[in-house]
Amino acid sequence: MDNKPSYKESSLLWSMLLCLFGIVINLLGAATMRSLKLPLYLDSVGTVISAVIGGYLPGIAVGLATNMFKGLVNSSSVYYALINVLLGICAAFFQKKGLLKKPANVLLLILALAVIGGGHGSVLTWLINGAHYESFTPAISNGSRRVLTWLLYGADYDGFSTGLAAYFLQKGNFTEFQAQLIADFLIDIVDKAITVLIAIGIFRLLPEGLREKLKVEGWRQTPLSEEDMEAAKKTECRSVSIGTKILLLLIFASVAIAAVATSISVMLFRKSMEEEHIDLGKGIAELAASVIDTDKVDEYIERGEEAEGYRETEDLLYRIRDSYPDIQYVYVYKIMNDGCHVVFDLDTEELEGSNPGDIIEFDDAFSEYLPALLAGEKIDPIISDETYGWLLTVYQPVYDKHGYCCCYACADVSMNLLKASGYSFFARLLVIFMGFFILILAVGLWLAKYNIILPVNTIALSASRFVQNSDGAMEKSLENIRAMDIHTGDEIENLYKAYMKMSEDTIKHIGDIEAQTETISKMQNGLIMVLADMVESRDQNTGDHVRKTAAYTRIIMEHMKKLGYYTDVLTDEFMDNVENSAPLHDVGKIKVSDTILNKPGKLTDEEFEIMKLHTVYGNEVIEQAIDTVPDSGYLEEAKNLATYHHEKWDGSGYPKKLKGEEIPLSARIMAVADVFDALVSKRSYKEPFTFEKAMEIIKEGAGHHFDPKVAEAFIDASDEARVIAERFEMVGVKRK
Repeated sequence: MDNKPSYKESSLLWSMLLCLFGIVINLLGAATMRSLKLPLYLDSVGTVISAVIGGYLPGIAVGLATNMFKGLVNSSSVYYALINVLLGICAAFFQKKGLLKKPANVLLLILALAVIGGGHGSVLTWLINGAHYESFTPAISNGSRRVLTWLLYGADYDGFSTGLAAYFLQKGNFTEFQAQLIADFLIDIVDKAITVLIAIGIFRLLPEGLREKLKVEGWRQTPLSEEDMEAAKKTECRSVSIGTKILLLLIFASVAIAAVATSISVMLFRKSMEEEHIDLGKGIAELAASVIDTDKVDEYIERGEEAEGYRETEDLLYRIRDSYPDIQYVYVYKIMNDGCHVVFDLDTEELEGSNPGDIIEFDDAFSEYLPALLAGEKIDPIISDETYGWLLTVYQPVYDKHGYCCCYACADVSMNLLKASGYSFFARLLVIFMGFFILILAVGLWLAKYNIILPVNTIALSASRFVQNSDGAMEKSLENIRAMDIHTGDEIENLYKAYMKMSEDTIKHIGDIEAQTETISKMQNGLIMVLADMVESRDQNTGDHVRKTAAYTRIIMEHMKKLGYYTDVLTDEFMDNVENSAPLHDVGKIKVSDTILNKPGKLTDEEFEIMKLHTVYGNEVIEQAIDTVPDSGYLEEAKNLATYHHEKWDGSGYPKKLKGEEIPLSARIMAVADVFDALVSKRSYKEPFTFEKAMEIIKEGAGHHFDPKVAEAFIDASDEARVIAERFEMVGVKRK
């Protein structure tokens, strides 16, 4: 957690100012273009500025809020909020990835924004206004209608976009939708180029300090360095990360709520539209019934257009029908047992009406209503999908002056428009939902990132880096934990405080343990030395032998490590164990009789065989100690030293005649130290060798008696060995 930047808490005020600035710039840009009557929009400049400066969240918020405000004047603007939101996301992505430093990437951003604004904008227009319910083929969208209108009335009708689309429609093999799509895209390239250049210009003009303040962050702890941020991101999870779980939860909750709300809204919309269609059908049927001369119904059936007043009535019916485009058919039938006798049946562009007097068979959909129709009663509106398509039919009885139903005035309302309106309504709900859905996701992930994910990952990262190998390292780790300063104000902060207290207690506990361990170690080494002194006191020849050999083992091991020998074995623990247990290498002599141990002359062969048993006795003594104190590394090495320190490299030693690396390394080290000290020390049966002679003997024994690498290391440490010899005031050391 080193080299972290100074703590900075994100300011809600600065974030709000940035968003407000972006919204105002968007609205001013759009208003300016309208007032100048230029074929541009510039209604996303603030969105891009907010995204480039502040990141994803302000870009999304400004894009959505702008269209909500515009919707107060023009409700259709609300449906295009999704486009502005996507523009903000795209701009924030380019900035976050550091792609706006190169001109090529700036051009790529302009192209991407044009695709979103122009291409997707046209598709969105088609979806919410012009998509046909039966096929997803762009037939006549709003843009297409503008093109056709321009062709009829001229370019001044709906601006440059429509005129450009008309040009492509005339010159190329394009559908109306494709022509409008291309026109919108080309215009949007210019619009987004200006937008991006303005945004980048403002960004670069802002002082770096102000840009940092405007960057929308929500740190609830000391901000992490870039290195730590990368390390936190790489934190592995066994299954699914918290961030992913939160994302899935937000998506599930948002989609579930949206699905329920949308379903209810669509259902209510369809119900409302059906009621409107029914009311419309009833109104048209009643209006048609009011113009029928009931006294002439039979005459109309018999003579048709030749009957007096027929044409006039028919014209009135045409005018009634044509005044409402949703009405598909208007006709007047006299219902009789053999079928529907046509009184009037108006022609349409697709279908020619039946002639007066024609008899039309009943559709199956009307079979249950026949008794009521024959009785001249009113029936409920009928929805059918048979001979003449999907229709809502209203039958209005036409009563004569005697109150007798002489015929029915009928109006058919096309239900295709109802379905198309339903799809359009659903599309509008969907695009509105998508804009808010993205905002909810962005806010949710932003809050989760700074309040949950980063604090938890920071604690995990700190725990993984907690070092216990020295007091200084532990204190540094504790300082880093305190410096995190997590203050989310919830369970995460409680976890952090508990973790910090646990770390403090752990360090204190480790300190206590280390102090106790040091005391025990000193006591252990003291007891070992007391035991060694007890053994040594029985052998009048040895003097300070155990202390000197322990010192020699240390310098041998250090120089072996320096020379690169046996580095995989020569750990700090191993070296400490060997040095501390070295005084026990002759502990087996405690079982050898004083007569043999202190014999002034040379031992006989039998006596020497008994003396050699001190290695076996040493093994037994230390084995008993190991049984009492298991898992003691120093005792294991003490056993190796006591048992094998008289083994020789060439296999001629005792007690087991091991050779080479079959002999434990600690015993091979002790062999050199033991022999050297015996050579330079005075014994009752010999005078001491000179230091140089002793070293020469060690050198000669390399590869035969001693491990050559151990011997080389000891010879390399001859100066240090001399200091040890002099420090113990060896008797009889002679110099040439």
